Parts: sequence; C-alpha cells; structure tokens
Amino acid sequence: MIAVILASGAPDRLYTGLSLLVSVAAEGEEAHGLATFGALPALLGAALPPAPAEVVDAALFDRSLAGLRATAAELPACRLWACAAAVETLRAEPEAVGARFAGVRSTPRFLADTRGARLVVV
Repeated sequence: MIAVILASGAPDRLYTGLSLLVSVAAEGEEAHGLATFGALPALLGAALPPAPAEVVDAALFDRSLAGLRATAAELPACRLWACAAAVETLRAEPEAVGARFAGVRSTPRFLADTRGARLVVV
C-alpha cells in the first residue's frame, strides 16, 4: 500500500502525487491519498491549476494532470480523502467534497488507516 499526503496545490506536486497514486493503483495495490490545505482547493475546482512556467507544452501537461485526476477517481484500488481540518477551515462545499472524494478523514485517522504503508508527502 502507498499513502500519499497531497499537501501542495502546486501543479507539478499534484501531478507527482496523483501519478504515484495512479501508478500503484493501476497495478492493483491499494493507494490512498489525503488532500490537505494546498491540494484541496486545487482538486475541488472544475479546472486544475495551470502548468508551471518551465513546462514547454502547457496544454499537454494540463491534459495529463486532468487525466491523472480522472483516472484516480476511476481506479477501484485508489481512494482519495479530503482532510477534515482543511474542509472545515477552508469551508469547502460538502457537495463538491462528496463529488470528488471518497469522504473526509482527519490526518490521524488517515495515518492509522494506512499504518504500514509507504508514506509520501508532496
């Protein structure tokens, strides 16, 4: 199992975190992600943040990042949760959270549920 804490809303870091989750889940291994303060708004939005300035083909990057988000939602072995504290303090809309995430988890609960997993923070 891999557990990824998506801490940043930076598009390149979101790409890395989602890529880890999707790669592991595509192999049939459990992949769990927790979207915290930086990542939560980016993942809740209809549009993801634009590609970093150093990316040569921004359109390709944007499509790839959107594809990773969509694939993560479709893979049975991949579960994404919204951080409870981030949902509360950012006043995230419950409907939006319900549409994009498996649910809401506190960080301690996420860590307890993924105990023994490879832990990555991006």
